[in-house]
Amino acid sequence: MKKIVLLFVLSLFSFLGCKNQSEKITEQQELPKIAIAGIGIESSTFSPAQTEEAAFHARIGDSIFGRYSFFDADSDIRQQADWVPTLLGKSIPGGIVTREAYESMVNKTLTMLKENGPYDGIWFDIHGAMSVVGLEDAEGDLITRIREVVGPDVLISTSMDLHGNVSETLAKQSDLITCYRMAPHEDALESKERSIRLLLERLENGKGKPAYKAWVPVPILLPGEKTSTRIEPGKSLYAKVPEVADQDGVIDAAIWIGYAWADEPRNHAVVMVTGDDKEKVTQGAEKLANAFWEVRNDFEFVAPVGTLEESLALALKSDKKPFMISDMGDNPTAGGAGDVTWTLQQILNRPEFKSENGPSLIYASIPGPELVEKALEVGVGGKISATAGADVDDRFAPPLEITGTIEAIKEGDRDAEVEVVVKVGSVHVIVTKKRKPYHHKSDFTNLGLNPMKTDIIVVKIGYLVPELYDMRGDWIMALTPGGVDQDLERLGYKNIKRPMYPLDADMETPDLNARLIPASNE
Repeated sequence: MKKIVLLFVLSLFSFLGCKNQSEKITEQQELPKIAIAGIGIESSTFSPAQTEEAAFHARIGDSIFGRYSFFDADSDIRQQADWVPTLLGKSIPGGIVTREAYESMVNKTLTMLKENGPYDGIWFDIHGAMSVVGLEDAEGDLITRIREVVGPDVLISTSMDLHGNVSETLAKQSDLITCYRMAPHEDALESKERSIRLLLERLENGKGKPAYKAWVPVPILLPGEKTSTRIEPGKSLYAKVPEVADQDGVIDAAIWIGYAWADEPRNHAVVMVTGDDKEKVTQGAEKLANAFWEVRNDFEFVAPVGTLEESLALALKSDKKPFMISDMGDNPTAGGAGDVTWTLQQILNRPEFKSENGPSLIYASIPGPELVEKALEVGVGGKISATAGADVDDRFAPPLEITGTIEAIKEGDRDAEVEVVVKVGSVHVIVTKKRKPYHHKSDFTNLGLNPMKTDIIVVKIGYLVPELYDMRGDWIMALTPGGVDQDLERLGYKNIKRPMYPLDADMETPDLNARLIPASNE
């Protein structure tokens, strides 16, 4: 009898266990199926550089999860959907993307989407300022081609940089769309997570696509160095975004500054608000657009600016270490080629830096694959003389002969691949195999340099990213030449829509009424 009871109990537990397991499987099957895709870069059309596929370091499949902390295996976001990561390519800014590179990444993305569909949603993670040879609206083309595969009903949430561009096509094909609210982009991960949570929420509550999407093009085109949210008026302008976004009936609100160094019709500021309350959506969009227009004359550079000569004069007089100088015109993190030698040439020609005992200066950086190759042969401590720079952009100065002592060699960097420090007089020149931005203290200390005890650091950058900003003793931004020249008048736009402030400073007040953009399935 005991055996019969025991067998009955075991059978009951087995049945309940199977039932619970079955319920878990059913729950898993009921999770929304969401794909992940995106290609991101800022591309200057005023630089002679072209960007190839390798620069995007594309992640395929599950490797994409490792890029975002909110996709950790035990995170609530990871558990809330059946995620299908396809291709995610992210490049440091550069020149226009070759058509071959673009088509290769797009075709890989579309193939994976076809193989794993259908979907309830897509998280579309882009920058928004990608230029591609032969296209005027690369992100608009990309999302349109994705729609052709997944269909018009799938809910797409688009996450962007505030220096991206939002064309009507991108606005129509995106259901939810948002961007960062800070420059520098200290809220990048927070913004991306917001775009995902809004997507999950709309899928879970069954509301799906927003009833209304208000789009307002604002004819303003300004560089990020004048629109930082660290200072006014950008600080107060972006503080108005949550006032609109957090209303009942509104899903999200965003202001895009746009990207100033590409010559395409979509390059201008944009405001977008999405939601289900028509009045709040349209009025919120118009409120933000008018607020932007009203302060257009108040935008100034985020730091003092001057010519290179003026910048060096201030730095040499200062007792604050390190005195940071932004070499802005060839900033690789805005789309410059990164190999303009003009600034470094001026520095090495100055008598103050000819002696080893002169003011210490770090120059970060200049690509020089020929010099790097020779340095690997010579080794640390050896003497070297080789050319660097101006392989891509030689419009302002030719390749530069660098003669000095090799003080460090580091291999294996994701962007630079190989870094070499050459001491020339009192200047430490960082030469790289491939261009690399220098944004962290460790970028210097890993090369045996001591940035905090260096008199002057010249970095190819615009406004300082947070870590450099915190390191600075003092700071000035130098108006130097290159593919991301801060003097927009010198760039020679031909394709942007005119009139455009500040190029047409006396233009009449534009039409800032909200335009309701139809849904992708309308």
